[in-house]
Amino acid sequence: MGNRKRVWVYCSIDAPEDTHGALKGQLRQLMDYAEQMEFEVAGSSSDIGKRSLWESSGFRQFEEAMQKGEIDILLIMNLHCLTQSSMQLAQFQALVKGYGIKVCSPLIGLMDF
Repeated sequence: MGNRKRVWVYCSIDAPEDTHGALKGQLRQLMDYAEQMEFEVAGSSSDIGKRSLWESSGFRQFEEAMQKGEIDILLIMNLHCLTQSSMQLAQFQALVKGYGIKVCSPLIGLMDF
């Protein structure tokens, strides 16, 4: 393991089902980025549909890994993969900041909250 950053790959779409393989495409892009950045992938999860972050099973898997200290970075495509609610985004920002987790996207790089 060494000094490699441990990442959790999280994919999400707000459609009720993944008829066009969007989740698979997101996962491929994020895994390629993780490899390029020499991150160690500690785990991954995904969610489909519009619901609160806190009610999404894939996000809860990330939360559990974060609480156990198993990851350093959450890797996502963009913030819209998490939520479009400013209230949920503020709660998310406080949560990851409290655990010292960085958030990264291939399109933006490290996100500064």
